[in-house]
Amino acid sequence: MNNLTEMPNTNSLFISVIVPVYNGQRFLAQAIENIQGQKYQPLEIIVVDDGSTDRTAEIAHKFQDQIHYIYQPNQGPSAARNHGIENARGEAIAFLDVDDLWEEGVLTEFADYLVAHPQVGIVQGLIQQMQRSPGLSENDFYQFKSIFQPYQFINLGSALYRRSVFDQVGLFDPKLQDNEDTDWFIRAWENNIHKVVIPRVMLYYQKHDQNMTRQQKDLVHFGMLKIYKRHIDRLRSQGNEKPSPSVSWPSYCGQPPE
Repeated sequence: MNNLTEMPNTNSLFISVIVPVYNGQRFLAQAIENIQGQKYQPLEIIVVDDGSTDRTAEIAHKFQDQIHYIYQPNQGPSAARNHGIENARGEAIAFLDVDDLWEEGVLTEFADYLVAHPQVGIVQGLIQQMQRSPGLSENDFYQFKSIFQPYQFINLGSALYRRSVFDQVGLFDPKLQDNEDTDWFIRAWENNIHKVVIPRVMLYYQKHDQNMTRQQKDLVHFGMLKIYKRHIDRLRSQGNEKPSPSVSWPSYCGQPPE
């Protein structure tokens, strides 16, 4: 069942929130409650369990009347997000990694913006990076502190997307185990998907020892080379048949904190 607990507002976009999770027992309940805390309707929460071996399924079961739970054999985050999109009923799509959180009220503000600006395909907010405080025990795992100033950069959880954008850009490449978000955003840029940035924090990006990107730092840097080569190969294959993006890549994606 999906958590459509109120009558839909015909002036609002139906949003599908996709939460990919692999062994996320420590974070899943908080992520679901954070989404529910947005108090946005109409909304569905789709939890895609990517073959977890911990208590993820058990925790998801506690929310069985409020979420749509999907299990798949372990295939990676791209396949999990694609599975969520394929099962989503919403006019707009949002992604929240299981160990991140959203700022209160952002879904309403960003959905209202898409309704008022039909030419915009993606509305993005800022990212506040959070770091686990050192020296804490496992029982204090949720204690994070902010680092850097809020910034705009590539992070799927920092934006709200029209469903139609995925018809134009395509889904995430399941062959990519890292930088799949960068690959998708480059393709959105190549397709001139209109993206607007609202200067308020949307996403609290929580960094800790279990982050995939932290565990695979060297692989991520190597993966960026593969993503850039894909971009060059597409440009060469298209020749002059496709118009160039209307804005520069740095302007479109933003910059990470220094």
